[in-house]
Amino acid sequence: MIDIDGSTGEGGGQILRTALALSMCTGHPITIWHIRARRPRPGLMRQHLTCVQAAVAVCGARVQGAELGSQHLVFTPDAVRAGAHEFNVGTAGSCTLVLQTVLPPLMFAQSASRLVLRGGTHNPMAPPFHFIERGFAPLLRRLGVTIDLALRRYGFFPAGGGEIEAAIGPATENALKPFDLLDRGSAIESYAECLAPGLPRVVSSRELEALGRALQWSGEQLRAPPVRENEGPGNALMATLAHAQVCEVFTAFGEKGVRAERVAATLARDVQAFLASRAALGPWLADQWMLPLALSVARQGGAAEFTCSELTAHASTNMQVIERFLPVRFQAEADEGMWRVRVGAG
Repeated sequence: MIDIDGSTGEGGGQILRTALALSMCTGHPITIWHIRARRPRPGLMRQHLTCVQAAVAVCGARVQGAELGSQHLVFTPDAVRAGAHEFNVGTAGSCTLVLQTVLPPLMFAQSASRLVLRGGTHNPMAPPFHFIERGFAPLLRRLGVTIDLALRRYGFFPAGGGEIEAAIGPATENALKPFDLLDRGSAIESYAECLAPGLPRVVSSRELEALGRALQWSGEQLRAPPVRENEGPGNALMATLAHAQVCEVFTAFGEKGVRAERVAATLARDVQAFLASRAALGPWLADQWMLPLALSVARQGGAAEFTCSELTAHASTNMQVIERFLPVRFQAEADEGMWRVRVGAG
């Protein structure tokens, strides 16, 4: 039994999701105390409870404490069950965080899986669908994982109602070869998109114009893709930076009472901070990349490195949790305006 203190580090839901994913991957039962202790509303909220329920469905686990508000969970996994699964958060809670929980064990299952996930697809404080599709999934494919994603319906806070599908094929042991990611490579294209269903068109226009001025983007770089009006109301302003080695997606969310220009300024700062660095990965993609990379190093041996523009408290906590389950060690050091992170077998 591995004991996890959910109040350590950044003290949020990532500790729960990483622990559940690695419990299923390794077969180690876990006890998690003080779940989300550093959040304004501690304990399991709806999306976190759905992550637990999804993990139970995927591996037939025995669980204690799986209820709303619970700050203590005992999770004992069984064999991973590939196949068709459907999970519904039931609110605008993020369905991509549910995917984040069950994806690692399904990557190593004996057969393919198809997931249908319903809830929020573009949420503050969670990876939006386009970030997973354009940034994270291509790195998994380079690692040897078969994954295809489809957005069936947008879901924004507070209505939710979004739906995504994920097809996950088993990765063979030999395919999961860790690789270094030290440079983003040459720039291919950069563009912005504004999603604003159910809102006046002037919202999209003002956000895109303000972002264009801040980043010196114009014309075809500023886009307002069609979204069905009944998928809102909602507002997400996204910037996609495609390079030869990696694609980064940054998102800022609009909300009632916040001016369009302020939303654009927030996104522009994130993009400019990344472009000012020589790092391959931005802060959030680096956080997501740690777990699959560590799993590949644990299975294949050796070591792999990546660079990132920022090492967040979220990422540092994630490294600590991963080391509790896998025979790997992380090393991180500042390197001329960026961070260099190494994960090695040990």
